[in-house]
Amino acid sequence: MACPVYKAGRTTPALAGDEQATGVAAIDLSIVIVTWNAREYTRECLESLAQQSAVLTMETIVVDNASADGTPEMIGEEFPHVRLLRNSSNLGFAKANNIGIRSSRGKYVCLVNSDVNVPGECLRKMHTYMEQNPKVGVLGPRMMDRRGLALRSYMRFPSVWNCLCNSLALDQLFKGSRLFGGTMMTDFDNRNTGEVDVLNGWFLMIRRDALNEVGLLDERFFMYGEDIDWSYRFYKAGWKRVYFAAAAALHYGGASSANAPRQFYIEMRRANLQLWRKHHAGITTPAYLVILWLHEVVRVLGHGALYLLRRSERPQEAFKIGRSLACMSWLLGARSTAAQVR
Repeated sequence: MACPVYKAGRTTPALAGDEQATGVAAIDLSIVIVTWNAREYTRECLESLAQQSAVLTMETIVVDNASADGTPEMIGEEFPHVRLLRNSSNLGFAKANNIGIRSSRGKYVCLVNSDVNVPGECLRKMHTYMEQNPKVGVLGPRMMDRRGLALRSYMRFPSVWNCLCNSLALDQLFKGSRLFGGTMMTDFDNRNTGEVDVLNGWFLMIRRDALNEVGLLDERFFMYGEDIDWSYRFYKAGWKRVYFAAAAALHYGGASSANAPRQFYIEMRRANLQLWRKHHAGITTPAYLVILWLHEVVRVLGHGALYLLRRSERPQEAFKIGRSLACMSWLLGARSTAAQVR
């Protein structure tokens, strides 16, 4: 039987024949981790994966985006069983994950951020659910922070109304309201398993059959936005995206973005604009730009008020104000930027 072919649209060439790593799926899970200057988080992540249920056959693939903090050296010395793929430069999240996926051979592919600690039974529970629900293309577990609190790891597809609710903080003022829940789904009860529009890319289990049909991540997204785009493509192909509350993992958050938080904040807005231009008619783009402006103006005003009222939190609030002002400066040039994708 011929090797499966990945279809990734205009930007990522398909793999066929002996170009695929090993052909047909031979193991249960392929774990793909992208790293960039997050050595200690990566060590903890790999140690947690070593504690997974022996019932499953697994391979672990790490794609390093030219880390300068000793991450690849640590992996080579301490985790010799891990397949380490080293890039000569930072290729971004989507492209690096695609490199790992092309090298994988599992029935299911798990994209796991380097700053995630995976409890022992997490992957087994997710695998069992996928085996029992063949129409689910992508599964995402419950995201926990270091305090043991469940965080949001899902979204609605962006629309003018959903984005407006988020920008004006209506989703925070009317939590629990489906009408005002916005893209952040503040009305969703994350104690329950349920189908969602978007699963955020911190930790995903993807069915190989669905991946072969939908294709790889769009490499035009350097960082952020690629998970929303991917979820939309799975949706268009008829595959369900399910938030799975019965399995949980610890996500520290910001392991790589902490190296340049303001830059990554702007990169997130850039990716959102790129995503909008790809999936929405051009006539709505000016409205979306206005919404982006509103988002930052509301944050400057809100954090400015907190800066005046909470003396002990002034350093954090000053940073958030500066971050939004930097984003507004970037937005001044966004209107004249040529459409990045159609």
